[in-house]
Amino acid sequence: MNINIGINKKVRRAYGIDEIALVPGERTLDYELTNPAWKIGNIERDIPIIASAMDSVVDVKTAIELSKLGSLGVLNMEGIQMRYEEPEKVLEQISAVGKDEFVPLMQKIYREPIKEDLIFKRIKEIKDSGGIAAISGTPQAAIKYKEAILEADPNLFFLQGTVVSTKHLGVNGQETLNINELCNTLNLPVVAGNCVTYDVAKLLMEAGVEGLMVGIGPGAACTSRGVLGIGIPQATAISDCSAARDDFYKQSGKYIPIIADGGIVTGGDICKCIACGADAVMIGSPIARASSAPGRGFHWGMATPSQVLPRGTRIEVGSTGSLERILKGPALLDDGTHNLLGAIRTSMSTLGAKTIKEMQKVEIVIAPALLTEGKVYQKAQQLGMGK
Repeated sequence: MNINIGINKKVRRAYGIDEIALVPGERTLDYELTNPAWKIGNIERDIPIIASAMDSVVDVKTAIELSKLGSLGVLNMEGIQMRYEEPEKVLEQISAVGKDEFVPLMQKIYREPIKEDLIFKRIKEIKDSGGIAAISGTPQAAIKYKEAILEADPNLFFLQGTVVSTKHLGVNGQETLNINELCNTLNLPVVAGNCVTYDVAKLLMEAGVEGLMVGIGPGAACTSRGVLGIGIPQATAISDCSAARDDFYKQSGKYIPIIADGGIVTGGDICKCIACGADAVMIGSPIARASSAPGRGFHWGMATPSQVLPRGTRIEVGSTGSLERILKGPALLDDGTHNLLGAIRTSMSTLGAKTIKEMQKVEIVIAPALLTEGKVYQKAQQLGMGK
């Protein structure tokens, strides 16, 4: 639906995850018949959840544990793990500092240069322990450390920025990233993002990416939408980009998974992202609440330490249980933040969807009252959905 907001400006209405609901159909399934497994590149996973490449979420230990649980964690190539031989001491500083001193401390910490030997070391540590070594870097890092990435040989490379495109105009004399060339020369699956539109999603797929991250600014610790005014609500962004995936598959025969990235807190959020067309989700704050998470009960945005324009903050998320409890249960909390896999499979069985592909076809309605209707007591007492 197009709306005129002025004489010469026509806009389109976009919808967020909180504004929609999933509708049960004619069929339900036994829980045991559901299978939410998915594939990215040549890697198959039982759980359609990726832990974000954020220093408060993934370190070597959590990457290994996530792999063994059937999920996946991405290590930030430009983060603390690749800058400091002993990152634990730095993480202690970040968790101990006050609100007013936080950003200056982060800017100081992230001025420490990235050490190529630590890229090798961290990837080796993960692979030697039987984990899947996935690392993330910005386009600038992909250019600078391409040879190191090739030699370190991770299983997956996530090319990640606030916005990634195939048509970047650079300053004369400065090298810009050719995504097509990167995909062809790295000899490992490249997952790119972030994007929110059909056209850009299609161009990135044509460039050779093996997966696509969708979402600009909805993350719990991200302030990009406030700082830059950029973004599209997730329900619409996922739907548009998944349409590009489907059209690309029809034309090429190659299926590129869509990964909803940001703004996802509960199992219900994950289910709605999949129904909008996602094959998996990337989450940060829910994993940062694990007792083993490196953030020690805190979570911060990837662009927080920017020397020029910070676009993230630190939020306190607490520690609510083990990583296994958050992903697989049994749940101790009633707000949808424990046993995320159980929530996905229960929703699938209720909706009659055996697989992710079937889940993507369920009926969706616009329902802005979904999370508030009849919840007066929960809200008043700050219980369940009223927290």
